Amino acid sequence: MSEHKADKGKGIWALPVFRAFAPPVETPPEEREKSSSEIVPWDLPGTPLRTKASKAARGFYAPAGVGAPTTTRQAEILNTALIGPPTGTKGVVNGRDVLSRTSISHDPVTAYNSSPREVSSPNTVVMGDVGAGKSSFVKTVCVLRPLLLQNRRAVIFDKKDQAGEGEYSNVVRRYGYEPIRFTADGTGTRLNLMDPMIARGTGVKGQARLLNIITRLGRGDQSLNEWEEEALRAALLMTLNRFEGGRTPVLADVLPNLGVVDPERYESLSPDARDKLHQAGLSVRWTLNGLLDEYAGLLDGETSSEVDLTGKLTSFDISQLPDDGPAVPVVMAIGNMWMLGRLRNERGWATTVVYEEGWHMIGGPSAQLIKSNQKLSRGLGISNVFVMHKGTDIPRDSPGITIVQEAQSIYTFRQGRPEDAQWAQETFGFAPETAQTIEKLRDGYYIFKYGSHPETHVQHIRSQWEIDVTNTDEALAAAAGRE
Repeated sequence: MSEHKADKGKGIWALPVFRAFAPPVETPPEEREKSSSEIVPWDLPGTPLRTKASKAARGFYAPAGVGAPTTTRQAEILNTALIGPPTGTKGVVNGRDVLSRTSISHDPVTAYNSSPREVSSPNTVVMGDVGAGKSSFVKTVCVLRPLLLQNRRAVIFDKKDQAGEGEYSNVVRRYGYEPIRFTADGTGTRLNLMDPMIARGTGVKGQARLLNIITRLGRGDQSLNEWEEEALRAALLMTLNRFEGGRTPVLADVLPNLGVVDPERYESLSPDARDKLHQAGLSVRWTLNGLLDEYAGLLDGETSSEVDLTGKLTSFDISQLPDDGPAVPVVMAIGNMWMLGRLRNERGWATTVVYEEGWHMIGGPSAQLIKSNQKLSRGLGISNVFVMHKGTDIPRDSPGITIVQEAQSIYTFRQGRPEDAQWAQETFGFAPETAQTIEKLRDGYYIFKYGSHPETHVQHIRSQWEIDVTNTDEALAAAAGRE
């Protein structure tokens, strides 16, 4: 018998009552090999220490200790949702993850400028049915909260009518500015297609592209043929040369030059070709002349002095323009090009540009402007936010599809029609089962995805002040009175 076994029965520990409480005695290695069936406390950790109740009763194991309560911080290891939230903390709070209840933070500009980049494009798409909560979300997350960050501002093309003006009007006034109001009856603001600010941003080529798009919009999205494009380009150059060093030309100054064939420029053409070019120019002239007649006061003069971006928040109020016809996309297109030129002289700012009823910009010919100027927009610190009801409004062969697919921040609110939900699932690369979730989303809930990260089901949460500001004009006035 070994020495430790001999000592086992000596002293007080030999008594039956105390044997169960005797401390364990280490078995020498040579004897441990002979009795390999025995498990001792120092051989294996954890629960296997008490595999035999009879040995425990005879005192072969140390008494079991009572577990101590743990803290919430220590218990986080048991909840992986707390350890790994869907997003980091950079940017602004977007809402709360429905699964883990953790906050969702994201800002396209911050994510684009981070190192390494979290998104390859700062553009954003927000879509959902009427009443699903996307308007209040855009006001809060895309406009108001980012304004708290350094060197940030927002420009909104405000299409939604609220008491006779755009829904952002009182929010803009809260920042000390007035909305830039456009009307079709000549009582509002004017935009000049020939404004030199446009050429400053994109050059003469950009100005020619804008005139092309405006003519196409005036024709109901009918494209110009190559003869018409050449006639329009020649008329633009002729106008710019004629007014060089003088006053700023306007669209009405271009019209007389449409149809004029410069004999020196086209001396190599045959008489038939010159006549064809002449006819093409006249065709464009009739279109633009009709556009000026219909929207007198909107396009028939120099850009109004109130069109500026001096404030943190600027609203192009287009809520009073008719829904049918080209007025809305025309103002959006001209405003976009003017803004590019204006931002050329203001480096260091990041500008969020919100297009309410964004399908006007990416569902029609204006998508060519956005697509061709994407590189310039990123260089000028522009983050475009396109707000729309459904993606199925965008033609599959339109450049707008490419713009949507390249957007790296996606917020999809409820899409009640199965075909719309399916479109969102396929276009944005959501999981197949997410389409059914999109159909049943409650108001204020959305599916969020950015970069290569998987989608997240999020609840949009606002403070009481944000609710007052983003819901109604009356509530805003009441909130201002309480301060």
